[in-house]
Amino acid sequence: MKLNTSYFKILVLLAISGLAAILCFKSGFSPKQSFVLFIFLFSILGTLFFWELRVSLVFLGSGILFLTRSVNLEDFIRFASLDVILFLIGIMIVVSAMRQTGIFNLLILSILKIKNINGIALFFLLGIMSAVLSAIMGEVASILLMTAMIFEMCKSLKVKAAPLVIFAVLTTNIGSAATLLGNPVGVLLALRGGLSFEDFLRCAFPVSVVVLLVVIVILLVWYRQYVRDITSKLGAKNIQAEAFSFSSDNRAKISIVIFLLMLAGIGFHKRIEILFGIENNAVLVICPVIFAGLLMIFRQDKAIYYIEQGVDWTSILFFMFLFAQTGVIQASGIGRLFAEKITVVFGTHPKLLSGVLLFSSGFLSSVLDNTVVVASYIPVVKNLHLMQANLKPLWWCILFGACYGGNITIIGSTANIVALGALEREEHLKVNFIDWLKIGMIVGVVSMLIAYFAVISFKIFSL
Repeated sequence: MKLNTSYFKILVLLAISGLAAILCFKSGFSPKQSFVLFIFLFSILGTLFFWELRVSLVFLGSGILFLTRSVNLEDFIRFASLDVILFLIGIMIVVSAMRQTGIFNLLILSILKIKNINGIALFFLLGIMSAVLSAIMGEVASILLMTAMIFEMCKSLKVKAAPLVIFAVLTTNIGSAATLLGNPVGVLLALRGGLSFEDFLRCAFPVSVVVLLVVIVILLVWYRQYVRDITSKLGAKNIQAEAFSFSSDNRAKISIVIFLLMLAGIGFHKRIEILFGIENNAVLVICPVIFAGLLMIFRQDKAIYYIEQGVDWTSILFFMFLFAQTGVIQASGIGRLFAEKITVVFGTHPKLLSGVLLFSSGFLSSVLDNTVVVASYIPVVKNLHLMQANLKPLWWCILFGACYGGNITIIGSTANIVALGALEREEHLKVNFIDWLKIGMIVGVVSMLIAYFAVISFKIFSL
């Protein structure tokens, strides 16, 4: 039965990719462009049907592009965005060390021991904590920490963990848009759109704060009975401190200091580049690599572990080949043709284009990995700029759409999948797709609406 289902998925995948390529050929694409589009769609849509085979699919698609001479090796390597890859590897190594210090367990224990804390206050604190951790560590590392802490907390309070896990995921995805550290799409957009860490703090951070507060209020109403139950449990709490471990040795302290120094380097990268006349975003890219190197020198006993276990090599390989294929889309002129057709339908009116890109990227991100969606949009946006469209607001629209749209479905972001997998292992509970969609759609649409009105209302997004 499973084999028959797989064959059906393959046929559907081939049909969708083939139909899209044929329609594009009929609308003016060359045979070569139509073929490249077919291979690209087969690779990225395959992640929707066969997520566990995502690396295999981009390997296969890239190999076919080579064999058909749709791209040469030199260009493929250039398109692979090694700057983004190096940044992500460095961040993953440093974050891996931070997770082992247990400092976040100490933080959650401190929250629970606040005098007279109730369910509403706990929700606000956990929501802010999820968003902040996501903004500085990335959504996956953040949700791994938050779910582990939530499970321990719920065991201590003797309440169900599912509502708090879902709450943490939704706020984590919102926080991932606040800085360029929160999500691989932020790094990608920063390096391709010429955006700095300061730009994110000036534009994306305030929007994410407003969205976060609105969403927390929505979720407090949605889970109001659960919040009451937590309040009653907190009133009679007896928190076991030993459930939350924290390492206070010198090596753990060194890891924390290195992490903070790395954040400072990333935060002030633009000032450092201006001061020393360094290439734009060069310090941003290399800063995590340098501090990852320092960390592995100080923690020689853990260096191999950080490299082998701390880095998500499956995602790194997937991103490399995905970025390379989107580079082929740009070089083949497909991005330009799509941009031309968008301007024919919608013109170059900034408010209209912003809405189209924000909501389309948001709803696509609810069913496809948001990195896939953003990587696919970049060639189109670059060509829209050549057609006199204001580029800056469009980068922000894609960021908000990709991050906030990930809340709509259970497969909308990697954080969703990781958290629900942990919930299934811990409590043997599967969250129903429709149950998630009910609250996910509300949160996702409200978040995107707030972001859209911010982008079209404030000139700061155009600077």
